[in-house]
Amino acid sequence: QVKVVESGGGLVHPGGSLRLSCAASASIASMQRMGWYRQAPGRERELVATITRGGSTTYADSVKGRFTISRETAKTTVYLQMNSLKPGDTAGYYCKFTTSGSNSQEYWGQGTQVTVSD
Repeated sequence: QVKVVESGGGLVHPGGSLRLSCAASASIASMQRMGWYRQAPGRERELVATITRGGSTTYADSVKGRFTISRETAKTTVYLQMNSLKPGDTAGYYCKFTTSGSNSQEYWGQGTQVTVSD
C-alpha cells in the first residue's frame, strides 16, 4: 500500500501563484508516473498534469504555459507550480501515484483545496 499526501493548497487572488506538493511513501523505482487531477463542485475529476519516472510530462490544455509539474526523485515527491491562477482553477486538487510493472496499481491522496478569488 502506498500512501500519498498532498499539501500546499489555499486561497489566492487571481493572478497569484501556489505550489502544491505530493509525497508518496514508495521509492521512485516503483513509480511509473505521478499526476495531478482536479475536481470542481458539480464537475468530473480532470487531468491537470502528469510526470513519469523518466521525467516526461503532459498537461491539460487549460493549464499549459501556467502550470509546471516537476519531481524530486530522492523523496518521490512531485510538485505543481501554478502561476497566473484564475477563478476557473478553483477545485480540489488530487495526486495519483501509479506503480510500474505488469500489475500496475493506482493510489490517490486525500486532496488539497485551491481557491482563486478576490
